[in-house]
Amino acid sequence: MSDYLWSGLGLVAPLRARVLGLPPDGVGGISIDTRTLQPGDLFFAIKGDNSDGHDYVGAAFARGAAAAVVDEAHSDALKHLGTLYIVHDVLKAMEGLGRAARKRSKARIIAVTGSVGKTSTKEALRKVLSDAGPTHASDKSYNNHWGVPLMLARLPESARYAVFEIGMNHPGEITALVDMVRPHVAVVTNVAPVHLEHFANVEAIAQAKAEIFPGLVKGGVAIVNRDIETFPILEEAARASPAAYVLTFGADSAADAHLAQFDAEETFSRVSARVLGQDVNFRLGAPGRHMAINALAVLLAARAVGLDFAAIAASLADVAPAQGRGARETLQLDRDDASSGFVLIDESYNANPASMRAAIDLLGSAKPSGEGRRIAVLGDMLELGPGGPELHEALKDDLLRNEVDLTFAAGPLSRHLFDALPSEKRGAWAESGAALEPQVAEALRPGDVVMVKASNGSKLHALAAGLKARFAAPELQKIED
Repeated sequence: MSDYLWSGLGLVAPLRARVLGLPPDGVGGISIDTRTLQPGDLFFAIKGDNSDGHDYVGAAFARGAAAAVVDEAHSDALKHLGTLYIVHDVLKAMEGLGRAARKRSKARIIAVTGSVGKTSTKEALRKVLSDAGPTHASDKSYNNHWGVPLMLARLPESARYAVFEIGMNHPGEITALVDMVRPHVAVVTNVAPVHLEHFANVEAIAQAKAEIFPGLVKGGVAIVNRDIETFPILEEAARASPAAYVLTFGADSAADAHLAQFDAEETFSRVSARVLGQDVNFRLGAPGRHMAINALAVLLAARAVGLDFAAIAASLADVAPAQGRGARETLQLDRDDASSGFVLIDESYNANPASMRAAIDLLGSAKPSGEGRRIAVLGDMLELGPGGPELHEALKDDLLRNEVDLTFAAGPLSRHLFDALPSEKRGAWAESGAALEPQVAEALRPGDVVMVKASNGSKLHALAAGLKARFAAPELQKIED
């Protein structure tokens, strides 16, 4: 088997391209971004919302691209730069290469979608499956109309397992993506009021998520969260699909994988579950009950592609939250005083009502030290439609139930939550995260546990990064310098 991801001549048919220049012997990778392109990659000049990849073909060759895929309209102007695969539509060509990768692959393939938890579940599956054999998985949250074909096109022929994340914010999007992936196992982690500006209600979101099941290969496995209100919609779609098995997970005792006991620790969880008639006990290297529930989906999916429970459980101990998705860091208010530490829980990568509640529950399970407090720093949840103000205000009960001592809020929607809180629970409100950061920094004291959470568009990830830079422990500061 060649060391190349694709041979130069083998690219012609799936791309439906004509070649200008001498085809390379092969390409080692697929790139759509010159900032991360590696020498020997094939560069696709994708047109995005804000830029056109054709403007970067010169930079791609300068960085060592083996060849570039461009459209007919740009081919003459770019032909002097290097070998070109010339196509009618660059994105369609990448989709064609992705389909070819799927057709040649012998990997057992899992697809994951859901309003909440799809990326963390995908990453947990990546860890579990990688421990068992060569595994390919979606990078970051590459789950849309260009991310899925890009990840498919990168699928090595040698992979034994593959995991793809599939996202959507409009009806019909998952249908198109799963038609390319054709998974053996399809998982829906959750359905929540996300992208409500594009859907009539949560039931419509469930129907859109259920689009993943008809894309299963015949005899595949559908895995559904039994705890959610829209479970009947998902179950009906799964049973009408090519799936030979429909499996469920959750806290519901009727689930095929159900949570029997959950014990939260500061940085991990102890979980006991009943899975397909067997008792499975494991340590999960990521805290939070919501993570434990999704770990049950991981158990079912990994078992469906041939792993045994002992191996899966052992791997779950090493699953850790990613940056912006619950990663914890100890910072110091005074770099010369080791006793001035506080804990930052960075949940700043996106938010919706369900994930916000899970993050608040995670903060509630935290144990401040000394005179420390639980502090929530929250920003607007976006794309919620006209019900946005009420959905923000409703988080008040979650904050009070979890005994959160102080809440800081940024953005016009979060103002509704801030105003609903008792006065003694209000930290400060600001129009933006940038304006809020100094007020949060000023209020902190040793022993505090601070959780930051908002939709990406609210840019609270910059606030979290600002706190890390401002209060980095001395050894971390030294490394960064």
